Amino acid sequence: MPLTRSLSMSSLSGLPLWEEEDLPVDNLLLFEVAWEVTNKVGGIYTVIQTKAKITVDEWGENFFMMGPYYEHNVRTQVEKCEPSNPAIKKAISALNDNGCPVYFGRWLIEGSPYVVLFDTVAAAYKLDQWKGDLWDTCGIGLPNHDRESNDSLILGSMIAWFFKELTDQLGDSPNVLAHFHEWQAGVGLILCRSRKIPIATIFTTHATLLGRYLCAGNVDFYNNLDKFNIDQEAGERQIYHRYCLERAAVHCAHVFTTVSQITAVEANHMLHRKPDVVTPNGLNVKKFSAMHEFQNLHSTNKVRLQEFVRGHFYGHLDFNLQKTLFFFIAGRYEFSNKGADIFLESLSRLNYLLRVHRSDVTVVVFFIMPAKTNNYNVETLKGQAVRKQLWDTAHTVKEKFGTRLYEALLKGELPDMNTILDRDDFTIMKRAIYATQRHSLPPVTTHNMLDDTSDPILANVRRTGLFNARTDRVKIVFHPEFLSSASPLLPMEYEEFVRGCHLGVFPSYYEPWGYTPGECTVMGIPSVTTNLSGFGCFMEEHVSDPTAYGIYIIDRRFRSADESCNQLTQFMFGFCQQSRRQRIIQRNRTERLSDLLDWRYLGRFYMHARSLALSRAFPDKFTMEPLAPPQTEGFRYPRPGSVPPSPSASVHSTPHHSDEEDSDEEEPYDEDEELEKDRQNIKAPFTLGSKHE
Repeated sequence: MPLTRSLSMSSLSGLPLWEEEDLPVDNLLLFEVAWEVTNKVGGIYTVIQTKAKITVDEWGENFFMMGPYYEHNVRTQVEKCEPSNPAIKKAISALNDNGCPVYFGRWLIEGSPYVVLFDTVAAAYKLDQWKGDLWDTCGIGLPNHDRESNDSLILGSMIAWFFKELTDQLGDSPNVLAHFHEWQAGVGLILCRSRKIPIATIFTTHATLLGRYLCAGNVDFYNNLDKFNIDQEAGERQIYHRYCLERAAVHCAHVFTTVSQITAVEANHMLHRKPDVVTPNGLNVKKFSAMHEFQNLHSTNKVRLQEFVRGHFYGHLDFNLQKTLFFFIAGRYEFSNKGADIFLESLSRLNYLLRVHRSDVTVVVFFIMPAKTNNYNVETLKGQAVRKQLWDTAHTVKEKFGTRLYEALLKGELPDMNTILDRDDFTIMKRAIYATQRHSLPPVTTHNMLDDTSDPILANVRRTGLFNARTDRVKIVFHPEFLSSASPLLPMEYEEFVRGCHLGVFPSYYEPWGYTPGECTVMGIPSVTTNLSGFGCFMEEHVSDPTAYGIYIIDRRFRSADESCNQLTQFMFGFCQQSRRQRIIQRNRTERLSDLLDWRYLGRFYMHARSLALSRAFPDKFTMEPLAPPQTEGFRYPRPGSVPPSPSASVHSTPHHSDEEDSDEEEPYDEDEELEKDRQNIKAPFTLGSKHE
């Protein structure tokens, strides 16, 4: 059955038309298997949750997701129902009748996909039997103490059993396609292939097991990929059995994919198979009806951050909040992998540069990384209380002032400004001023750390001397907890917080993809990433001049740590030199890149992987025509409604910019010229299936 071809993604403004396979989904069943289905553990949860809608739109009732059953998750996220497909219903009944409970329902997320959930706890009585089967089939033994591996074996054995029952019921039609994510789900793939169950299989690794462990050990990973003794390294870290499961899944799959070009290089060395397709991670991008709306959201949420800063730095608020920039880093607390080490060093150098140049710009940097704490910092809570008290005092005096002014004007008199406020009013204001006096520096951390002496962020703050002194132009706020609108300190959700910031900084050393800079991009917030992150490689592949579009890419692969620090420092210093107008223009260009990260566009890579798997598993039914490379013309983006779509070609030579200068100075703008720049800067994507060494 030849795969018909049609133009897909033509609704995306600005993206080039690209021919893609149109699968006969009515005669296929697609299953997506992951440990994170209805079970939030890490970034894979975001991938499968956000991708569900476009997959349901394409596959309809023939798309199912599979994962482990956890009662507390199912109770709040899943609506149980009966499967409409009789073959699936019989397969589930077969497992239930043998004491291995399986649950079916709809996952209550966007798209409402069907889910098939396997109770690994109830089926644990078969663990020893399934361990023996795995050893007899693959020669892989699992230790008793590794619960995660044992749970993965139980889940994989139940999934293989389910697919055996399902394919026996279906016969030759419809065909089954199963997509497995990560090694925890890969056991099911290994068993399906070893038992010759007639299904097409795809395996995706989002990060290699050994890569994570090696990078956590501060080794020069990417420049020594060909020098590692893989078996020895896995054995020394007591993960050899996990590595064997991962590698077996990779080699058993009809199609092997990774999430980025840099992970493709890693997988080729670590797992000894070159990925067939790179399937980048996307997001559900929601466009505003008014192009300037995301700029308004930035302004609104920036005001809320300014209120927090007023309280946190009370008594030391001798800097201009209108010339204060908010930078942030967020994610798992992996100090080296996430690049917090070179970020802190670069902030120290940035502080020096801003002081030497006598800049009136202040940078407040937020570290949003969850760590072990026992409570909020009393001084931080006091700061917000003092700010609120000052606000209430100001409003009380303002009400009195307004009333007396109104009464005087009604009488046709100009009020005596010396008597409009009485002595009590001045007493109240003086007491408020005295309350803001502080004899200590503003705290670096908002919480009491359980072990602040050995905490890596605080240790490096002490080393660099960034203690929030009056002379410091860079201020540090370490918030060791995920953000929440219920917080008494910073009552904001993560999305609101990001929209209020000016720059996200993510100088990661090990980041197979990196959702945080991607989230910044779709919100129109510039970000710093590296050429060792999947996101950074993706942007380098698509955009000729990423910096002009608010994507600053640090070279951490071919430069030393000191050189990377200097590069990051120069990026941040250059950002501080921009005028307000230049930042607005840059945010518009950043937001226009969001189409590149939309699942409606990136979903085509998954479509290609599915077509390739079917053509390899069922060559007599499915054949693929040779792929023609996409056209090389750039993307055309609509002009934003608020400001010209490109940043200024020149940046002032000194960091000093006045608001008057920003508002009075109009930069020359030619729409045709700017569109031509976009066509030259933003390149068509790489050909499907191709990879770069």
